[in-house]
Amino acid sequence: MLPFPPRSELVRRIPRLLLGLALFGLGIAMMVVANLGLSPWEVFHQGISRRTGIPLGTVGIMTGILVLLLWIPLKERPGIGTITNVFLIGIVIDLTLLVFPDNVDTLWIRWVLMLGGTVVIALGSGLYIGVGLGPGPRDGLMTGIARRGIPIGLARGGIELTVLVAGWLLGGTVGIGTLAFAFGIGPLIAMFLPRMSLEPLYHYDLPPDGAGVAEGAL
Repeated sequence: MLPFPPRSELVRRIPRLLLGLALFGLGIAMMVVANLGLSPWEVFHQGISRRTGIPLGTVGIMTGILVLLLWIPLKERPGIGTITNVFLIGIVIDLTLLVFPDNVDTLWIRWVLMLGGTVVIALGSGLYIGVGLGPGPRDGLMTGIARRGIPIGLARGGIELTVLVAGWLLGGTVGIGTLAFAFGIGPLIAMFLPRMSLEPLYHYDLPPDGAGVAEGAL
């Protein structure tokens, strides 16, 4: 585990962490209802959910736990934010989808949900990453692999392409929303993050091309 922050820092950072992760889960739920395509990991989660009947957010929690187990041989260190990430996003997704309608037929509303969901995810990512309480489980997997000599862009692309194809084969939704997320999430986080970041608690020894880590926020 990363060192436990001082109490004063927890008081400053935990509310922003929780709000950021809740917004992240809300944004994913908005994109699910839009039914125009999801991010690669959510395509994977949705595919498993459709095959098994397990709620989407619960699948995300289970996947997050399995990914964290892969951190052990990679010698990655989780933080409070890492553990909270695994559980809170999935819980918010499942609760939100209980409230949202199952189907929205009006196309312009679906586009608003898809684009709005991407913005909400980016906003949540800015808050979550900005508190610096530990990387998301999927980002830790990516950087752990990159430390073994694989360029971080290749590690990220390989992982996301693998889960995207697997999710699509399982029945997850791939569409214009997938492309919008891929091209939009990085610039949006880059816009929000400087306005939301607190001073860092930890130094992360990332590979030289590690600037892209923030785009995942997962």
